[in-house]
Amino acid sequence: MDIFSSLKKLLNEKNILKFGAVPFSSCKTVRPYKLGEDISRMKTVYIFAVPYLCRTGKKNISAYAVAKDYHLFFKKIFDEILPFLHNNCPEYKFYGFADSSPVSEVNAAALAGIGIIGDNGLLITEEYSSFVFLGEIITDYPERHFTEQQIRRCPSCGKCKLACPVNEGRGACLSEVTQRKGELDASDKAFLLKYGSVWGCDICQTVCPYTAAAIKNGTIYSPIPFFNENLTPFLTYGMIENMPDDEFKERAYSWRKKEVLLRNLKIYEEGNSNIHSERRSND
Repeated sequence: MDIFSSLKKLLNEKNILKFGAVPFSSCKTVRPYKLGEDISRMKTVYIFAVPYLCRTGKKNISAYAVAKDYHLFFKKIFDEILPFLHNNCPEYKFYGFADSSPVSEVNAAALAGIGIIGDNGLLITEEYSSFVFLGEIITDYPERHFTEQQIRRCPSCGKCKLACPVNEGRGACLSEVTQRKGELDASDKAFLLKYGSVWGCDICQTVCPYTAAAIKNGTIYSPIPFFNENLTPFLTYGMIENMPDDEFKERAYSWRKKEVLLRNLKIYEEGNSNIHSERRSND
């Protein structure tokens, strides 16, 4: 069985076109415990990039969290592909990962020629800029069709660093503030309100020249149905407060529980209400 060609075909049928393979030995191992004793047997990493950006109107959360939790998408992918591989190549082991991987995903993807590494630490692809999730299948199968190449990095134009809110002299990034537990101090509340996000941050991605190019070329938006359905780009306090637990668990921010989102939304809604009141009084 030609695993490389079979995987490429299966992924292409799902509109996942950025795919490559590299030797496991060439990758940076970051969580070896994920593979246990089998780590010494691993030979190949098949890695792919999944575009997730969708068209939305006004939003107050990071783009990656607008659709349902991307881990659900990868679970569905692996639930289909891994049994196929096990059935056709029973003498080999196959493991699927996304997000929490034994290897550095960005490094492996750049090594496979899928994209370049940006100054913001994200993988940047020509078609989708950095609006991609990375997934990989790691196996002891000795692939011979590697796409390995020298890792390339962005030209360091500096736009992402200049636009990053951390440049205000803060020690923490906006995304970290929105995910922090407990009460926020006045400075953090003002920080959240200024940038209008109740979960995450996309600033370094949106200002990137590769994003502008992908928009101009008409390739940046995901053609995958999962990332264009069940969208919640703009959250409200009432929406989260009344969202059933089973529905909430399907969202990328659910791991932080409702309390953190509700705290942020209270800050956001009260802050914007005060701003509007001030504007009306000045008219």
